[in-house]
Parts: sequence; structure tokens; C-alpha cells
Amino acid sequence: MALGFSTTLRNARADAITTAAGASALLKIYDGTRPATGGTATTLLATLTCNATFAGAASTGVLTLNSITSATAVATSTATWFRLTTSGGTFVMDGNVSTSGSDLNLNTVSIVSGGTVSVTSATFTEGNA
Repeated sequence: MALGFSTTLRNARADAITTAAGASALLKIYDGTRPATGGTATTLLATLTCNATFAGAASTGVLTLNSITSATAVATSTATWFRLTTSGGTFVMDGNVSTSGSDLNLNTVSIVSGGTVSVTSATFTEGNA
């Protein structure tokens, strides 16, 4: 059976991501097999910069990120996972990438070097929210 948390605790856990990410966090998109959490990354496809204010306060366990600046892809491949770091590159979290039903959903996972990579909206949901 999965653990169940109060809404207050789910919000606090989600808000801790905002605190850890800090101002202008980086969302890095990679190809290949996602390594163990915080492990050595595969091929970097794009680095997008998050808003100076990462997200507003979580509500019902859902953290909605503020705007994320589009970036130019630096390699061609299939996006499979992402890493969120501070602006200085300190690891915060990893997640999976797909076109639906994933931690980060893109309109396409086919990234082409020189092309634009955009995230129009992003949310992180705490367990049992």
C-alpha cells in the first residue's frame, strides 16, 4: 500500500523543490538510459533556463512552474529524460521525458540540433495528490 500524505505535507514537499532549484534553475534534456538518480548524464540535447522565480506555492500537492525559456538544441537524438539543476549546476532531481503520461511531456521527443526546444507548461505532482 502506498503512503498517504496530508495536503499540507504534499505542498511542503513540492515547495521544497522550488527552494532547492533556486533562481534561474536549469532544465537539461538528455537522450539514452536515465542513470541512477544524480548519476553521470548521457548526451545533452538542450538546456532550458527556468524563471528567476521557479514556481508559485504548491496547491493540492501540485507545483506549477513559471515560464521556461526556450533553447536551441545542441545535439540530435530522442529525448528520454531530464535533469533539474540549480543555475550553478547542482543536482536537484531527474525525471522521464515523453510526449504524454511522463514526468515531463514535450510535443515531440525528436530533438534536432539547431532546432528550438520549448516547454510551454510544467507541473510536478506530489504522491497521492
